[in-house]
Amino acid sequence: MRIGIDCRLYSTEFGIGRYVDELIKNLAKIDTKNEYILYFKNPEFENFKCPTPNFKKYLVNAPIYSLKEQTIFPLAIKQTKPDLIHFTHFNTPLLTLRKQIVTIHDLTLHYYPGKKYTSLIKRLAYKIIFKASILKAKKIITVSKNTENDLHELYRFTKKKTQNIYLGLAESFKTNHSSSIKLPEKYLLYTGNWRSHKNLINLVRAFNILKSDYSYQGKLVITGKEDPHYPETRNKIQELGLENEVITTGLVSESDLAKIYENADCYIYPSLYEGFGLPILEAFSTKTPVACSNKACLPEIGSNGVTTFSPIDPQDIALKVNKILTDEEYRSQLIENGQQRLKDFSFEKMAKETLELYNNA
Repeated sequence: MRIGIDCRLYSTEFGIGRYVDELIKNLAKIDTKNEYILYFKNPEFENFKCPTPNFKKYLVNAPIYSLKEQTIFPLAIKQTKPDLIHFTHFNTPLLTLRKQIVTIHDLTLHYYPGKKYTSLIKRLAYKIIFKASILKAKKIITVSKNTENDLHELYRFTKKKTQNIYLGLAESFKTNHSSSIKLPEKYLLYTGNWRSHKNLINLVRAFNILKSDYSYQGKLVITGKEDPHYPETRNKIQELGLENEVITTGLVSESDLAKIYENADCYIYPSLYEGFGLPILEAFSTKTPVACSNKACLPEIGSNGVTTFSPIDPQDIALKVNKILTDEEYRSQLIENGQQRLKDFSFEKMAKETLELYNNA
């Protein structure tokens, strides 16, 4: 077969870009028969080196969510004539009629559109593109059973064409454990963006309770780029007088991140909605105990390797985190369970299951 893969979000660092990177790397290890056309935009096109001769890159300067995505990209697909094309995100060209597979990473914008999608036009465009993508898809990949169930609930016609394929954890994350960032000896950790569904306000409230009611002596470290659209977290930190207790690092590199996890007393994941929950695997790999929200996919991914709390109750968050901090036997058991659970996830397994889906489609 001649298989196209949408690589316009390609990255070796975070998110969907890392998914694309690992998919290509691991497909190259197991498939020498099929031919692959990788659609890149610059500068990634220039920098990317094809792993094996059956992989070819093709330049498509059509940014996601743009008019060019709906005009230039379909022409590129028509010229390259793939038998099957895998769109690695929901934003697919409406005019492409080739047989296609689409990966749905989450439905966050359905439930928590946030402040960037307030206009009716943007929300309508999102819904149109999303529905068209899943209607045209021969098969739909979801990255958790929770996302699959959400998709079935919102779009009943998808029930017979979805397949859940879990993500993995990059090997580089498991080995890169050095950091140039200076942090205190004791701290709790959150990683990720600052959007409203991440629920950072209740995290800050819970941290305040841990300091006042449970006498926790450490700090709270929050990584990720601070978003000016969401000043509520910063305002809450100031309101509670925690400016010297909460450390915000901004974006950090993967090598720094692994070490930051490793040294944390506990990783806290208070999110109201996630499609997969990669930070849980990152914490497992560094033997860091995890307390997470009991919402969406997080209990599914964490299984018995995490302790869960109600994300809307700061008292419950503080109580569950304090148990991890003070009960050494419980803490050790969580870490051991997390190590076992981590074995259920790998990008190699993901690539094998995806290749099988290509062949069946």
